[in-house]
Amino acid sequence: MDKLEAFKKYVNGKDVTVLGVGISHLPLIKMLARLGANVTAADRRTEAELGAAADELRSLGVRLTTGEAYMDGLRGDLIFKTPGIRFDKPQLLDARRRGILVTTEMEVFFELCPAPIVAVTGSDGKTTTTTLIWNILTESGHVCHLGGNIGKPLLPEIESVKPSDIVVLELSSFQLHTMKKSPHIAVITNMSPNHLDWHKDYEEYKDAKRNIYLHQGADDIAVLNAANAESLACRSGAPGRVRTFGYGEDCDVYSKDGAIFAFGREIMKTADIKIPGEHNVQNYMAAIAAVGDMAPAEAIRKVAREFGGVPHRIELVRVKDGVSYYNSSIDSSPNRTINTLKVFDKVILIAGGKDKGIPYDDLGESLATKTKALFLVGKTAGLIRDSLKNYAERTGLGGDIPVKICESYEEAVRLAADFAREGDVVLMSNASTSFDMFRNFEERGNLFKELVNRL
Repeated sequence: MDKLEAFKKYVNGKDVTVLGVGISHLPLIKMLARLGANVTAADRRTEAELGAAADELRSLGVRLTTGEAYMDGLRGDLIFKTPGIRFDKPQLLDARRRGILVTTEMEVFFELCPAPIVAVTGSDGKTTTTTLIWNILTESGHVCHLGGNIGKPLLPEIESVKPSDIVVLELSSFQLHTMKKSPHIAVITNMSPNHLDWHKDYEEYKDAKRNIYLHQGADDIAVLNAANAESLACRSGAPGRVRTFGYGEDCDVYSKDGAIFAFGREIMKTADIKIPGEHNVQNYMAAIAAVGDMAPAEAIRKVAREFGGVPHRIELVRVKDGVSYYNSSIDSSPNRTINTLKVFDKVILIAGGKDKGIPYDDLGESLATKTKALFLVGKTAGLIRDSLKNYAERTGLGGDIPVKICESYEEAVRLAADFAREGDVVLMSNASTSFDMFRNFEERGNLFKELVNRL
């Protein structure tokens, strides 16, 4: 009996609780119900807030537990938790003590997946790098499945994955935190302080990221960024082969004199890359280091010339009256905003959101040298303003840049548009998460695009 058939037999008749009725868990809940499990779906939201999803689940015979106490009294044989719930929640620790198996959709997928897995993590660039890998492999004729932190949950589609296919995943630190398996090819784009409102400290965050390669075998591959000290430091703990990318000729993939070289030959010109920014050169180097030996150079160049980027990542929304409006709502940390600002000369910046407990000090220099005005929204508005103020007091630069703290995105977009003149760039790059006002960065970016298109 193969692993998938054994899993089907195991869950049939079992009492299974799924914590979190989000988009990624709905297909999982339906799969478990179809396999004959007695499923309880638990969510902090009320049934009224769940709306049509609650009605659909009830029609499948799924029991619902909702409200603030949704994790109290967990019972049964198996619990699937959403990655955003820490493994050491008291309710989950108690469940384990009582012999209940606690896992995640991604952990079970790794156990059952018959195909080789290429997975990407990092503080910045992981979505773009993952998408590039998928595009390069697909353009080269491979049958690929895209999932993880982007795309769709893959466990409910496990029966469609063949051993000859390739699975490409983006994995967050939340997903990696409790992983006991690693992919065949693991990519760390970079590491810098992030999600410190969820992780206990930076060391725990880094430990979670390292899980992407720590369980590899001798024939597996870890791809590390030689231009990022934290990523390169993972070399010493990698149990398999290591490939590096960066700017030195000692790297397996490197950029020099306007070209990217890999595996002893020039692969492409950096001018071929359609999406702007030096950070995207690094994203291409990471993707090439991961799968460049599985793809002809022409396929890589074709992707570079045609790939216009992932939505909410320096996405051109509109040009109105000579003013260009860019949406980079994915920029949920100061470091991401610093990298995005490098793409432009001077911008009118809309920023702010929820604080993740990470420092904003380094943002001040970029604000002083790369912005013409700041329109700030959300709980981190004061932190962002102070980073510019403190830098100006130390250096004398940037003290004359106008800063306005706004009550809403509607106000910020309106004031930024009024301030802008022909040839200017209005950029939303938040340097903060979206969770003070939105469910996710996509919702925030979509509001920005809607407001810009209304102008």
